[in-house]
Amino acid sequence: MKITINGSEKEISAPGAATQMLLWVLRDDLGMIGTKFGCGVGICGSCTVHVDGVATRACVTPLAAVEGKQIRTVEGLSDKLSDGTIKLHPVQEAWLQEQVPQCSWCQSGQMMTAVAFLAQNPKPSVDQVVDAMSTNYCRCGCYTRIKRAVTRAAEIAQEQNPERAA
Repeated sequence: MKITINGSEKEISAPGAATQMLLWVLRDDLGMIGTKFGCGVGICGSCTVHVDGVATRACVTPLAAVEGKQIRTVEGLSDKLSDGTIKLHPVQEAWLQEQVPQCSWCQSGQMMTAVAFLAQNPKPSVDQVVDAMSTNYCRCGCYTRIKRAVTRAAEIAQEQNPERAA
């Protein structure tokens, strides 16, 4: 079975691959450990990735459900420029500026949720940010910094691409 992750097509040929959860294929078969295991039942959000741009819980998503779709993981947020430097996504920039992570276990899922949210709502209110991020849990309680970072990411994205924010 073929899947597309961060723009690259991957062949998954392990027996029973279609019924394996996307999270374990990413981590165990492809070595993409940015996506984390948290609760295992799709509640906490640590395993959030994008499937065709939609924030999706990888721990409860069978591989067969993503065949033929575009999967984006936290490893696919930044861009490598022609000179070899890395250009961080506005959400990644904001996460660093606001010093969000403590233990960092939930952070890839938090960022993936924020990216999907901001793609749909580039100029959110604080209440909209809180609502959008409310389904992702943080064991360390970094919610205030997460809220600031999502708001800051929207500002960074608007600065980088003013016509998108219009």
